[in-house]
Amino acid sequence: MSTQIGQYFHEFRVVGINYKKSEASVRGMYAVNQDQYATLLSTAPEYGVGDFFVLSTCNRTEIYGIAESEEQLKSFVSSVCAGDAETFARLCYSKKGTDAIRHLYQVAAGLDSQILGDFEIMGQIKAAVKVAKSNGYIKTFLERLLNSVMQSSKAVKTRTELSGGTVSVSFAAIQYLKEYVVDVRDIRKMKIVLVGTGKIGRVTCKNLVDYLGTRNILLVNRTESTAQELALEMGLMSAPLEHLGAELKTADIILVSTNSPEPVVLEEHLANAGKKLIIDISVPCNVSEGAQRLPDVSFVDVDTLSKIKDETLQKRSAEVPKALAIIEEHVGEFGEWCAMRKHVPVLKEVKSKLLGLPIAAGVFGQVAESANKEERAQKVINSLATKMRTENALGCQYIQAINDFIA
Repeated sequence: MSTQIGQYFHEFRVVGINYKKSEASVRGMYAVNQDQYATLLSTAPEYGVGDFFVLSTCNRTEIYGIAESEEQLKSFVSSVCAGDAETFARLCYSKKGTDAIRHLYQVAAGLDSQILGDFEIMGQIKAAVKVAKSNGYIKTFLERLLNSVMQSSKAVKTRTELSGGTVSVSFAAIQYLKEYVVDVRDIRKMKIVLVGTGKIGRVTCKNLVDYLGTRNILLVNRTESTAQELALEMGLMSAPLEHLGAELKTADIILVSTNSPEPVVLEEHLANAGKKLIIDISVPCNVSEGAQRLPDVSFVDVDTLSKIKDETLQKRSAEVPKALAIIEEHVGEFGEWCAMRKHVPVLKEVKSKLLGLPIAAGVFGQVAESANKEERAQKVINSLATKMRTENALGCQYIQAINDFIA
């Protein structure tokens, strides 16, 4: 394994699409849901893909993994998507080695998010990695890389103001509501239906209550108990999915945050039902095109929300250089770890040789000879490892190690 780390470093790749080159409707065709992720986990060997995980959010679909070529990853991830492989290949970006590693650090810090500094991305990475790890696809190299990425992300958050204030896709929906409804007091008179109470939906719900001061909110979720629990916690109402159509007809504002591969808000739910504002922060879009085009419907998606600018985002932009400097520190440390891993077999062999050297009686004092000899050998190996990291003279270092050991 130690000798493979250097190879993994150079074969580590990321292939993906994001908001920079594709609209939400296109990204939706390449979003990977839980069932599709499960398929990828079961078919990875067929595509020659080693350790990997898939990050699929409203901003991006990316696959990070070990593969000999980018074509393997392109074919692999597009094999489960609704969109065709040719379009994916045309729109996607591909990075390898240090570039791919640095990209992951920047994504985790929120530097590559549609809303700069979006703090929700780290939780999404952890969730994606947890699934891959439980299926045996996160081993030594990725484990160490991801630990470093998490440490870097935490350092960026604590040492800069990149995530200062409260700005994320779910919060941008609140800001949009404030602009759409001039008097916030009017929102409290309006019926809001929130469809989807997963992680993002839950955050959206709390933002509605905390920042708009309204509890005139009805929650609907595929798993009814999830909506009921959140409704009880927040002092709201809930309804089963089979009542969705009736509840949408009487709603003023509809927020959609579901993870369905097919639209859940349909034209028949809203036809002739009066004026509606629909904000969909799902990717793929979970509001049908027919519903979006209805004359009384104002429809907003994640791309529209990302265009909202405020003072918080301007302050965040000034923190980017600090964040990049922190990331470079961690990228450098991870690179050093990878470089040292290739020396592990040599270091083990040197330690074995040192422990086999005959040492004159009394050299180690009154402490047990075997324990003291082991301790001395490990100190010498630690010193040797440090020197090997900065110098390239193994033969000389081995001689020095012997001298240090018997001195």
